Amino acid sequence: MAASARGSVWEIQPRDVEAAGLAAADAAAFLAALRSAAAAAGSGATRDAVWAAVAAAGVLRPEHPHALHQLVYYSAYAGWDRDARGPPPYWFPSPIDCKQTNLGRLMEANGPKLLGSSYKDPISSLIHFYRFSVDNQEAYWSMVLKQLAVNFKQEPRSILSTSDRSKKGGTWLQGAVLNIAECCLLPCPSLKRTDDSTAIIWRDEGLDDYPVNHMSLKELRTQVITVAHALDAMFEKGDRIAIDMPMTCNAVIIYLAIILGGFVVVSIADSFAPQEIGSRMGVSKAKAIFTQDFIVRGGKKVPLYSRVIQGTSAKAVVIPAIGDSLGITLRNGDMSWKDFLSRAAGRSSSYSPVYQSVDALTNILFSSGTTGEPKAIPWTQLSPIRCASDTWAHLDVRPCDIGCWPTNLGWVMGPIIIYSCFLNGATLALYHGSPLGRDFCKFVQDAGVTVLGSVPSLVKSWKAGNCAEGLDWTKIRVLGTTGEASDIDDNLWLTSRASYKPIVECCGGTELASSYIQGSLLRPQVFGAFSGASMSTGFVILDEQGTPYPDDVPCTGEVGLFPLYFGASDRLLNADHDKVYFDGMPIYKGRQLRRHGDIIQRTVGGYYIVQGRADDTMNLGGIKTSSVEIERVCNRADECLLETAAVSIKPSGGGPEHLAILAVLKDRSAQYDVNLLKRKFQTTIQKNLNPLFKVSYVKVVPEFPRTASNKLLRRVLRDQLAQELSNRSKL
Repeated sequence: MAASARGSVWEIQPRDVEAAGLAAADAAAFLAALRSAAAAAGSGATRDAVWAAVAAAGVLRPEHPHALHQLVYYSAYAGWDRDARGPPPYWFPSPIDCKQTNLGRLMEANGPKLLGSSYKDPISSLIHFYRFSVDNQEAYWSMVLKQLAVNFKQEPRSILSTSDRSKKGGTWLQGAVLNIAECCLLPCPSLKRTDDSTAIIWRDEGLDDYPVNHMSLKELRTQVITVAHALDAMFEKGDRIAIDMPMTCNAVIIYLAIILGGFVVVSIADSFAPQEIGSRMGVSKAKAIFTQDFIVRGGKKVPLYSRVIQGTSAKAVVIPAIGDSLGITLRNGDMSWKDFLSRAAGRSSSYSPVYQSVDALTNILFSSGTTGEPKAIPWTQLSPIRCASDTWAHLDVRPCDIGCWPTNLGWVMGPIIIYSCFLNGATLALYHGSPLGRDFCKFVQDAGVTVLGSVPSLVKSWKAGNCAEGLDWTKIRVLGTTGEASDIDDNLWLTSRASYKPIVECCGGTELASSYIQGSLLRPQVFGAFSGASMSTGFVILDEQGTPYPDDVPCTGEVGLFPLYFGASDRLLNADHDKVYFDGMPIYKGRQLRRHGDIIQRTVGGYYIVQGRADDTMNLGGIKTSSVEIERVCNRADECLLETAAVSIKPSGGGPEHLAILAVLKDRSAQYDVNLLKRKFQTTIQKNLNPLFKVSYVKVVPEFPRTASNKLLRRVLRDQLAQELSNRSKL
């Protein structure tokens, strides 16, 4: 039975408001407005109804201290029974505004015809329309394709063909020919995009008090064509060309030019150590690499070119991070950005894109598996369409939007935000610098960002530094987050800075080019959880025997994806795709399920919470990596080590995973300084794997638990360590 809200919000006193940071002179007026808003919910209103009324009334404002937002939110939901009612919602869709969302407009136009009398409105009929999208993928995708700036040189003969049973994921858009980069660069009347439309807004770090810069669609296309001509002068069609640099305007131009010209992008994150750069260059067989001399972050110059040339002998084209001149001496055979562009001199101002089949390779991205070697995941021209359609449906990206998601082309969100903006007719906002502090947050204000994406560690940094204080984020209408588990209080801070706009949680994978579970603007949103499956994505939750739980029943288990998944990978360059994603998965409704690897919980109310990975892959700061990769470098950290085991621990209060390393010494009777060992692990990981990974806990143990076949039981270690840390916190 739902609890009444009276006794929670009404118990807040002026002294509580003052203790939360509001001036005494303002406390009485605030409290009166709060109680008036709560009373408007009606006598006997439930706690969620009271919170909805308070949030809608605008009583809580962005400039109020975070402690005041905490006081009201947690008071409103005091005594909320999560077991009986599920997680408490903080945002509620408007019956009026829902019809103006992308998905709402599509449902209003087609719902009565497709769903008949079961169609009522976008909110109450969302579940029916979602099920329709899963069961009738050809009909759903034929509608969605018309919403995007996707222009086929040759139209597909069919949306989906399942006649070839060897293709477990089906054959999509058979016979279609296009160039997906060209689709990003041309005017699109249906999206009201012209040559004069603003394609990119950006600002360089250090120029934070200057106006933001604007690049029109025509200017972007001209620069992409110049780079494409220069590429033609140096490479053969189909060559693979890497990008290892921050996500700047130049990086985006190079990315689109490579694909426009019929080459293949190899995406490498700019944080990688030389060995990791080298392994990705080798696996992808990249012929060259675009990079920068330095990375400018927080006013500091971090060497990048030096790491690149330690990792690969391939030709490097080097762009200056500051000004027009390089700050380093180039290796023989490498080339400056200026000299590279000179290769396009005298060439035409127009360009003939290379049109290819929809399954042509355009981008190689990497996702760490459990084998130690990164999986090389090829993206086809289907992948960008899936990116854009997901953000169209769930983040509601529209032509009028300005989208900003601080990321890198080496991670999946880099390509996703490019295609999400350009194929939806929106403007891409880029900050050339660190996204961790106030300068980035000021850019969000000055650029007029309307769709802001993040990862939880970024939000934690903004909150800790109170980086949005005094800034106007009210133009933001949708927030997004992905990459790792969200912290409830951090997200409360984030949404409160934007006047309680919805945060769309996203969880997917590089191999899916999308998220399989997401938030939706047609459902109430809760902190740290996903409100449902992505449109057209079907999945079940499996018990330990591999049997699907009934739909809509609260449960916890491994997710099994329906295999007919638009945009998902059907091959790997350096591994057996079927073995990785299908072998051992059960048959469901006549088709073998696709493995994703997440353990997820379905709550009362139908929300989803990711519990971790089924294998030994962990998520550190939004970067998926494997225990094997970390152990590989840690085993060499000190001569005294016999072996190490890397596991991740989820904090009891929620939030990102923490890295713990357990060690067995060669001399098991020896004493060793654990703090010294921790420093050695941290140093070797930063040097040889990734400088962003932080070692949180180290423990020396006599031996590791193993199976009869000598397989290391990391899950047992993880559970033991979690229990130990929990007991310690209770002392």
